Amino acid sequence: MSNTIRSKILIIEDDPGICTFLHATLTAEGYDAIVVSKGSGALEIVASHCPDCVLLDLGLPDMDGNEIISGIRRWSVMPIIVISARSMEQDKVQALDLGADDYITKPFGTDELLARIRTALRHRRTASENDEAALRGSYHVGDMVIDYRKHRVCIAGETVHLTPNEYKIVALLGLHAGQVMTYKAILRELWGPSASTDNKILRVHMASIRRKIEPNPNEPRYIFTEVGIGYRMADNED
Repeated sequence: MSNTIRSKILIIEDDPGICTFLHATLTAEGYDAIVVSKGSGALEIVASHCPDCVLLDLGLPDMDGNEIISGIRRWSVMPIIVISARSMEQDKVQALDLGADDYITKPFGTDELLARIRTALRHRRTASENDEAALRGSYHVGDMVIDYRKHRVCIAGETVHLTPNEYKIVALLGLHAGQVMTYKAILRELWGPSASTDNKILRVHMASIRRKIEPNPNEPRYIFTEVGIGYRMADNED
């Protein structure tokens, strides 16, 4: 890495072999890696070291990793990438709903992990820019532009005629580009905490959105489905 400031990665993992592997891999990539093997005290270390990203195992010996996600989210938006052997959809949904930014199932590939970390760090650096875009700017990816000032979406310079709810969905996903948003989170953000948890209406909206913005709705370029979990807007490196 060419950056003079080394990004700090906190690893919360109890498996010694995985800890050694992650520490060696991240150090070789130029990151400043810190390892914690138990959940107890992890939140204090997060607060004292203020890492740029947290790699979190859910199956810790003394507590569930979801408790750590909830604890961090009470005061920080730092990226959290879950690395877990739990592969059930409900486990992924729960962690993401609690505030995790990403979820990788063990076993995982080194290249994939490093790519997810780069994406998480990029989101951290650009979070304030995305907030500004939502207020007065725009988001660009490929040929698509979300114009937050004029409340419209354009593809290759042509305005796409979205319904108000369709625009809200695209605009929200653009604000969180590159991150998985669960169905529940999208419904809550758009229609409030008392919104129905039925995903059918969201799927209907998404089918219509894809027909309007995707060159081939069956092979989406802009909005991807995370099966059983939610949707993800492409970021500039997809």
